[in-house]
Amino acid sequence: MTINDRGNDWAPWLAERAGELRTAVAFLTRIPFAHAGPASSGALAQAVWAFPLAGAIVGVIGALVYGLAHWLGVPPWPAAALSVAATLAATGALHEDGLADTADGFGGGTTREQKLDIMRDARIGSYGVCALILSLLLRAGTLASLADPGAVAAALIAAHAAARAVIPVTMFFLAPARSDGLSFAAGAPSAPRVAAGIGIAVVVLLLGLGLVHTIAALMMLAIATALMTVLSDRQIGGQTGDVLGAIEQVSEIVVMLVALR
Repeated sequence: MTINDRGNDWAPWLAERAGELRTAVAFLTRIPFAHAGPASSGALAQAVWAFPLAGAIVGVIGALVYGLAHWLGVPPWPAAALSVAATLAATGALHEDGLADTADGFGGGTTREQKLDIMRDARIGSYGVCALILSLLLRAGTLASLADPGAVAAALIAAHAAARAVIPVTMFFLAPARSDGLSFAAGAPSAPRVAAGIGIAVVVLLLGLGLVHTIAALMMLAIATALMTVLSDRQIGGQTGDVLGAIEQVSEIVVMLVALR
């Protein structure tokens, strides 16, 4: 077998992985990718391994904005706020919307049906506003406390990558709460693809935070994910896209706080 033959054997596999990466980036961000697969046809479940890579791209965007602001002499707090704003722009506030809807639903509803109805309501309530304020303050405050552009970049990339890896873990262990909606249509990811995403996230964590902080981050992520999964199961009997967004936000904050130590 020649080298060209071996390359031809790998070409279809690489093309499939590239397509899944495009699907992950197109779904989780507002970065335009041509020919990205539809998120509602099972393609999203196939692409979950690439979620951490999409998250790392968002982290890089935030890091570049912080680095530019720092270079221009902007103090840490405003620079951190600009960095967080850049990640919001990159994702279209996808996960923040899920956090707000989940907080409103879990906090404002008394029955499972009421909670799900509230979560589908486009309006935001007091629980959602408070959750968003806390999320933004914690993330910006952490970046401002780190201050150094290198430390900020490492924390951003690690946090965004690891937080996206938690999403498919939740999809794997917790069934959708509805028989319709994006979460249901996406389908359940396979164990190997979930494991691949975790592996990529662990590598990014190790590169950004080092061994000790990675172990701490993984432990805290496991605890936070378990608590959020149990809470969602008790509140609405499963998970939704909003719940997945909320879990991403919690996970992102957890990793950033670990990076402070």
